[in-house]
Amino acid sequence: MFTLPQKDFRAPTTCLGPACMQDLGSSHGEDLEGECSRKLDQKLPELRGVGDPAMISSDTSYLSSRGRMIKWFWDSAEEGYRTYHMDEYDEDKNPSGIINLGTSENKLCFDLLSWRLSQSDMQRVEPSLLQYADWRGHLFLREEVAKFLSFYCKSPVPLRPENECEEEAVCVIMCASVKYNIRGPALIPRMKTKHRIYYITLFSIVLLGLIATGMFQFWPHSIESSNDWNVEKRSIRDVPVVRLPADSPIPERGDLSCRMHTCFDVYRCGFNPKNKIKVYIYALKKYVDDFGVSVSNAISREYNELLMAISDSDYYTDDINRACLFVPSIDVLNQNTLRIKETAQALAQLSRWDRGTNHLLFNMLPGGPPDYNTALDVPRDRALLAGGGFSTWTYRQGYDVSIPVYSPLSAEVDLPEKGPGPRQYFLLSSQVGLHPEYREDLEALQVKHGESVLVLDKCTNLSEGVLSVRKRCHKHQVFDYPQVLQEATFCVVLRGARLGQAVLSDVLQAGCVPVVIADSYILPFSEVLDWKRASVVVPEEKMSDVYSILQSIPQRQIEEMQRQARWFWEAYFQSIKAIALATLQIINDRIYPYAAISYEEWNDPPAVKWGSVSNPLFLPLIPPQSQGFTAIVLTYDRVESLFRVITEVSKVPSLSKLLVVWNNQNKNPPEDSLWPKIRVPLKVVRTAENKLSNRFFPYDEIETEAVLAIDDDIIMLTSDELQFGYEVWREFPDRLVGYPGRLHLWDHEMNKWKYESEWTNEVSMVLTGAAFYHKYFNYLYTYKMPGDIKNWVDAHMNCEDIAMNFLVANVTGKAVIKVTPRKKFKCPECTAIDGLSLDQTHMVERSECINKFASVFGTMPLKVVEHRADPVLYKDDFPEKLKSFPNIGSL
Repeated sequence: MFTLPQKDFRAPTTCLGPACMQDLGSSHGEDLEGECSRKLDQKLPELRGVGDPAMISSDTSYLSSRGRMIKWFWDSAEEGYRTYHMDEYDEDKNPSGIINLGTSENKLCFDLLSWRLSQSDMQRVEPSLLQYADWRGHLFLREEVAKFLSFYCKSPVPLRPENECEEEAVCVIMCASVKYNIRGPALIPRMKTKHRIYYITLFSIVLLGLIATGMFQFWPHSIESSNDWNVEKRSIRDVPVVRLPADSPIPERGDLSCRMHTCFDVYRCGFNPKNKIKVYIYALKKYVDDFGVSVSNAISREYNELLMAISDSDYYTDDINRACLFVPSIDVLNQNTLRIKETAQALAQLSRWDRGTNHLLFNMLPGGPPDYNTALDVPRDRALLAGGGFSTWTYRQGYDVSIPVYSPLSAEVDLPEKGPGPRQYFLLSSQVGLHPEYREDLEALQVKHGESVLVLDKCTNLSEGVLSVRKRCHKHQVFDYPQVLQEATFCVVLRGARLGQAVLSDVLQAGCVPVVIADSYILPFSEVLDWKRASVVVPEEKMSDVYSILQSIPQRQIEEMQRQARWFWEAYFQSIKAIALATLQIINDRIYPYAAISYEEWNDPPAVKWGSVSNPLFLPLIPPQSQGFTAIVLTYDRVESLFRVITEVSKVPSLSKLLVVWNNQNKNPPEDSLWPKIRVPLKVVRTAENKLSNRFFPYDEIETEAVLAIDDDIIMLTSDELQFGYEVWREFPDRLVGYPGRLHLWDHEMNKWKYESEWTNEVSMVLTGAAFYHKYFNYLYTYKMPGDIKNWVDAHMNCEDIAMNFLVANVTGKAVIKVTPRKKFKCPECTAIDGLSLDQTHMVERSECINKFASVFGTMPLKVVEHRADPVLYKDDFPEKLKSFPNIGSL
């Protein structure tokens, strides 16, 4: 804090800087301004140590030593700024010019803050507000400071904001203090020293507090260089070497009490419109002990494929600050190759380890002799474990993920799918190295049931060069493995030294129903997969009765289990990539449960999904007419047309409420007094982003079952047409009932789907620019739309109506219903600029939409029909006044 002198003196003859002296409107200001212009051309003193008396010029007798130091720094900054503008750097015109590091710093601040503030959960901020408009600070801030100082310091002449500066929140205080020094005693009597100090201190605290709050709110808590995991760093060679001292910290052993709500920090995941977690892979490093011996071997092929699968997926991010989940590039898939203590020390060295919070480890072969624990022995504290041999004693329900033990034969052997049905062997065992007691029980079954049971073992009489892993033997008979598995209906999967066995993957690939005999074993992905549909689990004590248990299963159910077993392998066991992505999807579903994949999506093969559609609106009751419908009008800037639509729709007798979705964030809706006066409630909802999907959001204001989606330019529909459409919907509440009809066709020349809007005898879609549907579909569109369709629609600003047609047809298996003969829906007043659908590329884009959606859905759910719904007396020669819907309109 500056101490203001109490004695009178005349104005100094030296310049204190252009921003701090020209605002009192006196002759002193004018003299000083002239003095400044002369001083700017003088040579600055030689730079020495900060505070060195030698660097302070002798013509500053009116300032304290601290004031002279501040003045010198101020003049230096001004001189540097002028020099910079005389020789500014330009990449093309002046590459050897001066670079303003202050501007660079501001640009860095702008980039970071702009990214943070432009997220969907932040209000938009003008870019100009994120950096200084000029070197003195924003004018609006200087205006407020000028008012503040003029009022509380009782300045006889209002301070002028153009003569102020804001430098790190303190320069303005300095300027104000120096100005009081310049004026001398003329100002001091107007304000007591204690009051002056109090207000200046208060202002400083408030200003610094605001700046600190903004910095902590928006600035990243830490900035680390994100050496992302990439192809060039996959090899353990040529990577940084990290030495692990013997006394390096070791994490605690796995916390068995961990659950997602206790050990996982969901706040790191945050909100994102795609509902996808972001996974960061640490850069590869080579860890060595004090003797330079490597802690682990080179990364295995399987772990390399796993990291590649993650890095190529939508989950991956190379920004460590955006990551929700962290995957070390330390290979712990096979515990046999690990040095337990040193591996744990290496994990503790990870930059974001934090007791393993939000870290995911993959391990398929846990434990080691003689105990063979069912979970990784490496101390890992709170880290999640995707393990391939969990028991009920080591598995943390809802936290860990049970994964399969990958079988290398999956990539080496191509087993063509074999249709379901009876096979040569009813029960087969192909595992080698089984416990003698288990083998005795199996051989007893073979003796009892003869050739329907086949028990295989390791071959001992193979020729040189023949791989034993690809062969199995029974007595002197040799079988190819895993091909022999396709000859059996049921295949035994017994526990070995470890609970998890790679044979399970081989059995599923062969379409053989696995008979799992391993007490306490947690089957892979059992959190989401219904293993009762694809396997039979038999307690070890019932092993002697397994044949009779299997015989009690109906043949039809066996065939369904064979199909399901094969599909499980194709979807989740086939490759390391499938295992990795299924693991991440399970964790993603825990963090974003409202966007989680459903039971049907996890467990139903494509043939089941599309062949037996389950209609969610199964109730046979017709919705009551008294309830009416809610009209939702999506609008952007066509106010006149919007008001006409509101007026026309309000005439429909069954209208219950009208909801306007205002999709323009740059313009406010009209004032309340300007809106049409209608008989039903009118509500305006302002959206945060301009997205077409906003029309299908399940707003709380929708209280009726029926929803009418209508564009703000559909002004030609009569009240009779709309009322009739509602009556048709009441009889078919699970359908899309609409007015503009469209068709999809297969283009044989282009070998893809084509969108058609010409008038034909067929229709497969109705556009939601004017259509009735059940409000349940708003929920499905917003939260259950498959794949990235919803985000794709919002990004392309097109095809939200086609997406809704796909969705309804997919879940109901039924076609749309077109009502009334009208085919022309072009707004007569609208220009090509106003209408989105009038763009030249519109038709091409909509054809691409159909192909995109068909690819995501995995089928073409749209149904083609050749009929429409018209009133019964529409064409009859009957008095108009006796018809229920006389004004149906024309083409």
